[in-house]
Amino acid sequence: MRKTIILFLSIFLLPFCKKENYPQPQAQYKSNINNTKPVPTSNPIPTSNPIPNFNNTGQSYVSISPIFLIGINNIIINGDSINCNNTSIVGIFLINCNNIRITNNRILNSKGDGIYMYGCTNITITNNFITNVLAGTNAIQSSAIIVKYNQMQNMTGPKPAGQFIQFNNVSGAGDTIAYNKLENIYGTSNPEDAISMYQSNGTAASPIIISTNYIRGGGPSKTGGGINLGDSGGSYQIAENNTLVNPGQYGIAVSGGTNMQILNNQIFAEQNTFTNVGIYIYNQFATNCSLIIVSGNQVNWTNSAGFSNPDWTDGSCGIITGWNNNIFGDPSITAFILPNVIITDQ
Repeated sequence: MRKTIILFLSIFLLPFCKKENYPQPQAQYKSNINNTKPVPTSNPIPTSNPIPNFNNTGQSYVSISPIFLIGINNIIINGDSINCNNTSIVGIFLINCNNIRITNNRILNSKGDGIYMYGCTNITITNNFITNVLAGTNAIQSSAIIVKYNQMQNMTGPKPAGQFIQFNNVSGAGDTIAYNKLENIYGTSNPEDAISMYQSNGTAASPIIISTNYIRGGGPSKTGGGINLGDSGGSYQIAENNTLVNPGQYGIAVSGGTNMQILNNQIFAEQNTFTNVGIYIYNQFATNCSLIIVSGNQVNWTNSAGFSNPDWTDGSCGIITGWNNNIFGDPSITAFILPNVIITDQ
C-alpha cells in the first residue's frame, strides 16, 4: 500500500512545463538611465565575487521609476530603489541589451517580474533585494546570465510564474546561479519552482551552474518545488551544494534533457498537503533524457501521506549514475540545515 501511494503521488503531482508568455512592453514603461554608470569595455564584468556577500547592509538607495531599456550596452544599474506600487510594471526590463551589471538595488511590489531580460547577453545580477513580485528574475532567449549573492523573498505567482529565478531558452557558456538566499513565507506568497531551467543549454566545458543557494519555503502549489532541471529538455546543467528546506512539492528534479547532475545537496521537507518527493528523475516530455548523475545528496523528505519519500525514478532517463551514493532518508537532515534568518535585507 505504501508503494502504491508513493507511485500515485510521484506520477500525478510532478511539475509541468513552466514556459511563460509575457506581453509586449507597455506604454507606461519608460527608459530611466539617469542613475546608471558606464561599464568600462576594457574591464569586463567579473564572473565571481571573492567572498559571499548576502546583504546590502548600509546601502543608501535612490528611489527611481522602473527601468526599461532596449539595445543598451555597457552600463551599471546601481543603488536604486524601485517600488512598482503593485502594478504590472516590471522593475528592470531589458531587451537586446549587452554587458549590463545590476547590483545593490531594491525592487519590490510588482505584479510583473522584478528583473526581465529578453535577447540579452552578459548580464550580471548581484547583491540585489527583490520582494513581493510575480517572479524575481526571468531570462528569455539570452546567454551569459549570472545571478549571484542576491536575496529574494515572497514570489506571488501564480503558476506558471512564481519563480525566484527562471531561465527560458538560455544557452551558451557562462550561465551561473549561485550564493542566493531565497525564501517564500507560506501564506504571503504563491510560488511555483524556486529555480527553473526551461529548454536551456549549457555547454560541456561550461554547464549551467546552480550552486550554494539557500532555498526555504514553497507551496501551496502541488506542482512547484525547489530546483527543476531539464524542464521540457535542455542539457549540461548542474545543481550542487544547495540547501533546501520545505521548498514545495519536490526538492530537486530532472524532468528531461541530457547531461544533468544533482550533486552534494541537502534537502528537507516535513509533511504538508503538497509535499511529494525529495529528488525525482522522470522524463516528462517527448525529448531525450539520458546521462544523468545524482550523487552525494542527503535527503529527508515526508510526503503528504506522512511517509518518507526521499527519491523516485521510473527509469525513463536511463541508468542514473551515482544513485547509490546518496543518503536517502537521512535523519540528520532537518529544518535546521538552514539558519533561522536567511533574509537580512528589507
